Amino acid sequence: MLARQRQQLILDEVARSGAVKVADLVAELGVSDMTVRRDISELAGQGLVDRVHGGAAQPRMASVHEPAFATKATQQVAAKMAIAQAAAALVSPGISLGISAGTTTHAVATELLGVPDLTVITNSLPVADELHRFRQVEQTVLLTGGMRTPSDGLVGPLAVAALQGIHLDLLILGVHGIDARAGLTCPNLLETQTNRALIEASRRILVVADHTKWGVIGLQTTARLTEVDVLVTDDGIDDAARDELAGLVGELIVAET
Repeated sequence: MLARQRQQLILDEVARSGAVKVADLVAELGVSDMTVRRDISELAGQGLVDRVHGGAAQPRMASVHEPAFATKATQQVAAKMAIAQAAAALVSPGISLGISAGTTTHAVATELLGVPDLTVITNSLPVADELHRFRQVEQTVLLTGGMRTPSDGLVGPLAVAALQGIHLDLLILGVHGIDARAGLTCPNLLETQTNRALIEASRRILVVADHTKWGVIGLQTTARLTEVDVLVTDDGIDDAARDELAGLVGELIVAET
């Protein structure tokens, strides 16, 4: 097994359980104690885990911490692919579509390359680039202006101004965190404002978020869960969270990984 594959399995286990022991990883991966510790050290150096006595744990992140797009793109890959496929199935040809910044929304964009006659407005540089370079059918892609964030989104007054007067059939919205009380949250105040402008421009709100976003609270609330028409997550989410979400959003879809 390659180091990258081992490290992804470590990240998945930390995301699922909150922490993992070196001894358990040695047994599961069939490698030496030293190899596991080296993998954990590399992940800790990237800020993806915290090294703790005897293992690794989820990093302690402030409410304003925002990982880079490249970092997030390596996390929960299988879950994001499953979510993207389920979300893309809800997009009909010929509609006007908003897509916010984020790695999960980018995964959805890759599933939309063959959907014809879409008019897409996005504040995500990777999404706009994906649809421009690889689309297989006729689509119109419009990119807002604004200040660039670590997640390669364009935010702030220019982005908000670009969305004024726009009317979208559907918004595919990525989030930093989801909490029953705090709702959908974001660590960046300008990105919150931009996402709010996308929400206000849209008739329906489709949120895409893997299970690790549950219980994470960013600096500011973007929207309440009761504003969400559809939420697509993955089957890593626990039963209690699943039941709570089902009672708050319009429709909950759990994609199988």
